[in-house]
Amino acid sequence: MKSTSQATYPSHTPAAAVRWADTFASLRVRNYRLYVTSQVLTNTCGWMQRVAQDWLVLSLTGNVAWVGLTVTLQLAPMLVFGLWGGVIADRFDKRKLLMVTQSLFACSALTLGVLTLTGAIRPWHILVSATFLGLATVVDNPARQAFVPEVAGHQHLRNAISINSTVFQLGALVGPALAGAGIALVGEGWAFVVNSAAGITAVGLLLMMRAAELSPAPAIARGRGQLREGLRYVGGKPEILWSVVLVGFVAVTGINLATVLAAYADDVFDIGSGGYGLLNSCLATGAVIGALASTRRRTLRLRTLVYTAGVLGLLQVITGLIGSLVAFSVLLVAVGAASLLYLTGGNTMVQTAVATTMRGRVMALYILVLFGAQAASGTLIGWIAHTHGAHVAMMASGCGPLLGALIVGTVLARRGRLAPRVILRDRPGRGVVYVLPRSHATTTRRPATGSAPARPVLLSRGLRAEVGRLREPRPADGCTDPRREPPRRRRTGQRDVRAARRTGRARVRAAAVRAHRRG
Repeated sequence: MKSTSQATYPSHTPAAAVRWADTFASLRVRNYRLYVTSQVLTNTCGWMQRVAQDWLVLSLTGNVAWVGLTVTLQLAPMLVFGLWGGVIADRFDKRKLLMVTQSLFACSALTLGVLTLTGAIRPWHILVSATFLGLATVVDNPARQAFVPEVAGHQHLRNAISINSTVFQLGALVGPALAGAGIALVGEGWAFVVNSAAGITAVGLLLMMRAAELSPAPAIARGRGQLREGLRYVGGKPEILWSVVLVGFVAVTGINLATVLAAYADDVFDIGSGGYGLLNSCLATGAVIGALASTRRRTLRLRTLVYTAGVLGLLQVITGLIGSLVAFSVLLVAVGAASLLYLTGGNTMVQTAVATTMRGRVMALYILVLFGAQAASGTLIGWIAHTHGAHVAMMASGCGPLLGALIVGTVLARRGRLAPRVILRDRPGRGVVYVLPRSHATTTRRPATGSAPARPVLLSRGLRAEVGRLREPRPADGCTDPRREPPRRRRTGQRDVRAARRTGRARVRAAAVRAHRRG
């Protein structure tokens, strides 16, 4: 197994500038185009069904608690059996699994649609359907996540994950709007029928894929202890382990903002249901922008996830201090963009680091932590909003990402023997605060002969050059004490990279002149 520093901090290789034509590079793959089309249909129509289902339960019972029970029954199977769903995804062909799950979704939706249109629907029908959908989702979610590298190829994996996130956010933006219009015009039943048709179409698109152009992972044979094997694998891969830990911190308060926005629309701005939809649209718009921006990202490290989580938490704290509707809406766009940049980054980090035979189990754990933390978030942030108000709830939403960035960043820094350093003058890179190996956090003098500084990690490009200069061997004069070092040599060691280069060129020219005069 690789060492922690090697696994956590991959070496930096400068990437070429990303062309705008490469923003949707993965869509050049025919199979992936079919897959994205199926995702557009199932995501958008799935959101339609969720909204229609909640509204139908409320109309039949007049009790909001029934709506909460419906959501719980649909989410509970993933929390209880989610890890076993990953084992199933690793054992069987993922395309066939998706065809089975989409067929089950279509049958369930069609049944609800027929019962609703004929007037025979009862609340318990919806509860049974929600439980059935939750059980199918246990297998569908990890299989869908693990299928992306097989259909898009590892060359376009980052781009494909970003496009998937964009599709999901567009579905969350368009689906509820279509559901609201459809319920007002033709009732809830037709939303179920449309979702059933989308599921059947998705199965047809999966059948149209060319199996020879897929890159299927080898299926694992049935055996004992495969779930424990997956957990041990995650524990031995720091880039996966810390990505999962960090997403738990972020999701526990920082992602699920529906309750907070409802409190703002009702208590702070008094803008009603229309305003609540506007605030959600601002958040979704930022999410689409962030997802599109992530398609142009070529390199990714754990430090990027830590920084993005910190920025997300800071933005949410600042948003909680705003009292203007316009400024609040603008900041919501920024929060949505930061949220999606983090989510796509975390998903990409895990997907690119995991072995193909472990992908289903690892993605099942990642989804379990993400969904489980969001489930806890709704209750926690809802209580804070009810007790202390919307502003405090929004600031509390930023505590999870900030705390996660602080804890995970500190652990990674200690393992890499790193320490922060503030450089206000002669900055070697573009920043102000840099992360240096601990032995160079308080000095930039050259090390003694035979010693080498720690491997430079988490550094900007300019600072990498500086640390590389620090690695150069000292003159063979035996001088190891900085107080006994010749003045000229000590000053050179304290200059920035460009000044050192200018000094070196000047010395070369002076030596050439002296040699010419002696000649």
